[in-house]
Amino acid sequence: MPRFWPFRRSSRAAGDAGAPSGAHRRLFGREYAAGVPYALPSDLSEMNRLDFQHYMLRQAFKGIYAAPIGTPATILDVGAGTGRWAKEMAALFPQARIVALDIKVPAESEQSQSGAASTGQGPSAYTFVRGNILEGLPFPDATFDFVHQRLLFFAIPSDRWQFVVNELMRVTRPGGWVEIVEGHYGYEPMGQAAQRIADAMLPAMLRRGIDPRHSANLAQFLQAAGLRDVQTRTVKVPVGDWGGHLGHLALTDVMTFSQAARPLLLAQGMSEPDFARLVETMREECERLRYTWPFYIAYGQRA
Repeated sequence: MPRFWPFRRSSRAAGDAGAPSGAHRRLFGREYAAGVPYALPSDLSEMNRLDFQHYMLRQAFKGIYAAPIGTPATILDVGAGTGRWAKEMAALFPQARIVALDIKVPAESEQSQSGAASTGQGPSAYTFVRGNILEGLPFPDATFDFVHQRLLFFAIPSDRWQFVVNELMRVTRPGGWVEIVEGHYGYEPMGQAAQRIADAMLPAMLRRGIDPRHSANLAQFLQAAGLRDVQTRTVKVPVGDWGGHLGHLALTDVMTFSQAARPLLLAQGMSEPDFARLVETMREECERLRYTWPFYIAYGQRA
């Protein structure tokens, strides 16, 4: 396995880079990771949502990766969450050495003195590492054949996006691939309730330096990092029972995401009754207006 370097500290890293590992704060009954600008909770309810969302995206994308990666020997998942994607990659590529990196190590992982955590599942080469992409990746240059990052558009400040993508490229071996997947900020079409929720959330995120609308710029970031053969794909996921089984899964994810966003909305002054009415109206709009939720997939190869 690669030797894990100490995390590089950056004066530009958002939040309190010195916050102790595992530190958290609470807001309206939900738990948040301290010291990072991530706008959503990091508690068990959110971890369950992320696992569910993984299954929804796997069905929508008809797989769990898009880049033509061949048979990679080393794989890195940045912002791994519960590690679900990395575990499934370990099953697909049992001979590969797989590293999942996130600011919070899953509870089932057993922490070791080196800072890496064994999951107790999958191949012995599957490792979970605590780290913050905003501070740089704790790996030498050209370590991995495939580097994957998904759904961090609520976590990466606007002025750090290019730094983050440059880091993904840096740890990728020549000939290896970088793939990023992000969601569109909003739905198509946007009903009035969904628009009110989005409009209420955006100022709170902008104050943290985060603009989730950057999710549409993945190709530009990859190209600016120097990756070649950059390819993009947009998958529009139906939201609502009108979209069959996939639509029902997406609707469930959207409704649980709304509950994850609830503390942020209440902190902006929205009342509980107004929040409840907006969410219920949005549920009705999903069916009547036939919402879709675009997801952007972009990947490129290191020269």
